[in-house]
Amino acid sequence: METNGKVPGDPLPKNALVVVFSYHHNNTEKIAHIIANVLAAPVKTPQEVRPEEIVEYDLVGFGSGIYSATFDASLLNLADRLPQVNNKKVFLFSTYGAPAFVANREFIEKNHAQIREKLRAKGYTVIGEFGCAGWNTNSFLKYFGGLNKGKPDTHDLRNAEAFARNLLLLTGIGNKNTTWKLP
Repeated sequence: METNGKVPGDPLPKNALVVVFSYHHNNTEKIAHIIANVLAAPVKTPQEVRPEEIVEYDLVGFGSGIYSATFDASLLNLADRLPQVNNKKVFLFSTYGAPAFVANREFIEKNHAQIREKLRAKGYTVIGEFGCAGWNTNSFLKYFGGLNKGKPDTHDLRNAEAFARNLLLLTGIGNKNTTWKLP
């Protein structure tokens, strides 16, 4: 009888899921795929996720562009519909169109506050947060070529990869034999 190296009765392998809303220039989607590659996780949109399926994963990431200082409404709505859990691990990530000089850890945490609180109220534990600039051509910025053109760049993608590797170390989720390559 073949067991593929698993002993009968062993728990199922740990797994991860990345849920992302990315719209204008797919800035956040780029980050999502880097993280998902490291964690060996599928990437889904909020519309593709059933709230009850979240509990099937050991780690879930929620990512969005930042709109009026918070996550997209589709992710906030998903967070409202999630089942109550006890200490399920999640992480947050985002891209923002603000200029770099205003963006720091506090800025990122403030932009994540609404979804973080919704998740905590449902029993989820946020184990990490990541944010970086994204190309922004909203409103009048389109007439000037936008803000943060070329972002996220290779440096941002490497930081997202390092963030995901840290999640791997914290949780043991994913394929530790994965070779990571940036696009």
